Amino acid sequence: MASTLEAYQTDLIENAMSVNALKFGSFTLKSGRISPYFFNAGLLSTGPILAALSTAYADTISKAISASELPEFDVLFGPAYKGIPFAASTALVLHTKHNIGVGFAYDRKEAKEHGEGGMIVGVSVEGKRVVILDDVMTSGKAVRGAIDMVRKAGGNVVGVVQALDREEVGQDGVSSTVYEIEGLVGKGRVKAILRMRDLLVWLEKNGKQKELESMRDYWDQYGLK
Repeated sequence: MASTLEAYQTDLIENAMSVNALKFGSFTLKSGRISPYFFNAGLLSTGPILAALSTAYADTISKAISASELPEFDVLFGPAYKGIPFAASTALVLHTKHNIGVGFAYDRKEAKEHGEGGMIVGVSVEGKRVVILDDVMTSGKAVRGAIDMVRKAGGNVVGVVQALDREEVGQDGVSSTVYEIEGLVGKGRVKAILRMRDLLVWLEKNGKQKELESMRDYWDQYGLK
């Protein structure tokens, strides 16, 4: 595992912990697994924390483009509702910090019959290369829905960037949601600001031995090796 973290990764971990968006303890997931940590991106809802998140998304995207791990693209898509401020603020930081100019779009929960109509708000995705922002993938249902919606609107989804990749195997002990989504958008094109292994590095660096042991046990049982 990597032994160092980027500044934007450390900043996001510590900002998320400050509002309990990232917590260590014991949490029962929908899958029934007892997880030693929990991440709730819905709590990333203050100016300073949104700045940390959008900077981390933008730095992750810029780094991936520079390494040819993501192609250049035209539109950031943020699935409603949490993804809307994430896409808007990340598009802003990509421009101001990295000189990468992209549009952003998001979906409605219900189609609008008047005005511009349709299910997608923001710049058009038709004929455009689109990167979808996600918070955390579990079953992947939400991101699959977003991919389908963008494709139906004529867009080409060329990547997905998560806030956190839990790096877990599925219920069968073998499969991975990330690998399944890569089957839809291209191998290696599902990126993440943080992975579970990065949380292990942070815990070790900060002397959180009890939490580190619980996380390592969980990794040994469910981690994607």
